[in-house]
Amino acid sequence: MNKWHKLSITEAASLLAANVEQGLSVNEAKKRLVRFGQNKLREGKRFSALVIFVSQFKSLVIWVLIGAAAVSAALGETIDGIAIITIVILNAVIGFIQEFRAEKAAAALARLTAPHCRVVRDGHSAVVAATEIVPGDILLLESGDLVAADARLIQTSVLRINEAPLTGESQAAGKFTDGLPPETPLADRKNMAFLGTSVAAGTGRALVVNTGMETELGHIAKLLDTAESGETPLQRQLNRAGRLLLMACFGIVTLIFGLGLLRGIAPFELFLSSVSLAVAAIPEGLPAVVTIALALGVQRMAQRHALVRRLASVETLGRAQVICTDKTGTLTMGEMTARKLITQKACIASPAKATLLKAHSFPATWKVCRQKAPNFSPCCAHRSPATMPN
Repeated sequence: MNKWHKLSITEAASLLAANVEQGLSVNEAKKRLVRFGQNKLREGKRFSALVIFVSQFKSLVIWVLIGAAAVSAALGETIDGIAIITIVILNAVIGFIQEFRAEKAAAALARLTAPHCRVVRDGHSAVVAATEIVPGDILLLESGDLVAADARLIQTSVLRINEAPLTGESQAAGKFTDGLPPETPLADRKNMAFLGTSVAAGTGRALVVNTGMETELGHIAKLLDTAESGETPLQRQLNRAGRLLLMACFGIVTLIFGLGLLRGIAPFELFLSSVSLAVAAIPEGLPAVVTIALALGVQRMAQRHALVRRLASVETLGRAQVICTDKTGTLTMGEMTARKLITQKACIASPAKATLLKAHSFPATWKVCRQKAPNFSPCCAHRSPATMPN
């Protein structure tokens, strides 16, 4: 049910068989935990090291090279065969190392300590793990808390919640407990608190209505799970190149073999010559060059604290001409920071974040801008001219 906002507090509590004053009993909470499951989002599909390594051999070009190595070995060109196989293995190892590291980093992020929250159990306030929250629990909210589940607000005191992770709104939303029309959109449901949001100010009590994958954030997770990942433009081009190479090699073998027969050359000798030419036409270094170029891209992204789980994603990002994205919380931190202090004599700039600038206490790392500002009166981002020291 996703229409909790239209219900009164009494109706919502009745549907959940909850007591808004006493909360759930410890035994009832355990029963509901078994019934509804843990309050956590389903983890995305993770791949083992073996699967990641095997996935490096999906490209048609790789199989063309493996076939060329086998043919070279069969024709007695052992050195050529070993060289081609070495290139193939090197290509797979480079790709495996990059993707395996990214997979481990993603797993480490998922293993971060689960947050805790305060609830009412048996009439008393208790701190429990967020994963143990169940429908019918009463959440106690205060400034700085993370909302552990979707909940219907039953009591508020100047409560404001930052819903940027869910709605993209940079300003904290004021909350109340009155019922709302059924058609009220998600961003305007002022009597609800949602999983993943945080309390910016005030206090409140809320009746948990949905947990885990049944929350609004869980619905987004479901959509991500059903999203299909197709081939990247580079992968399509490499596969097309592989098909062209196969056709070219087959054409070379057919042409040389036909011309040789017309000239009366022995069929077996013709076959060896034709296959040798076909193998020589294959660019053995192509996959390795592509993989190394993508690996360098991953390293550059890592230097900017960006995690890339698949090498091919780097090329896809490089081809993007327009990126449609939310700003707050995605491109920006949603924080106000002071970067410059302009006085009567100079403009002083900070190379890093600073939450408060003081006229008589500048860090040694700050530097004075070259331009002077004689027409500006003393001011700073967090203090008015009247409160600045002389």
